[in-house]
Amino acid sequence: MKKHDIPQRNERQTRTTNCKFSIRADGNAKRLEGYFAVFGSNYELWPGATESVDPHAFDEALSDDIRALIDHETRLVLGRTTAGTLKLTVDKNGLFGSILINEEDQDAMNLYARVQRGDVSQCSFGFDILEEDEKEQISANGKYTVHWTIKKVKLYEVSVVTFPAYKDTGITARKAEYDKSKKLRKQSFEPWKKQMLERLHRSHK
Repeated sequence: MKKHDIPQRNERQTRTTNCKFSIRADGNAKRLEGYFAVFGSNYELWPGATESVDPHAFDEALSDDIRALIDHETRLVLGRTTAGTLKLTVDKNGLFGSILINEEDQDAMNLYARVQRGDVSQCSFGFDILEEDEKEQISANGKYTVHWTIKKVKLYEVSVVTFPAYKDTGITARKAEYDKSKKLRKQSFEPWKKQMLERLHRSHK
């Protein structure tokens, strides 16, 4: 397993998961609550490549100025940590968020109603990867699989989303980066593979 300190990428990452949002009345106030990131769950980036979030990935991230958004739209702000309208905590399950709904904001009230009806049930978070572990496996026929464990992040926002971000540009950039490094590794792997196959063939004569 290789541990990497990641140079800041140009593309911000987003990951989406199904949430079990809860609607809670806090006195006269309305709150929207759910897990924006889940630990111990593998996220498929593309076939053969998966990712998970380490339980300590957010340890140094929650003191920053973080927003709660609708569909990652910066103009649709639901809450903010520095304003006390977004509270983020970490427990054994994942990153939990509690958003105080502004009842004078029609976008927030519309979203609240859609979540209450079950029409919207997915959540996401926007971040930079600062540190990760990589575990790569190569089968005898040269097929590569890789799993990354995100160890440390810079968190910018959490979002309530209608659809997952299938065309995430950060994932696209990561795949191009990985494919390039895999090609280089494969070139160095081929002579070893050929040697092993020849040795195996001789042993069966």
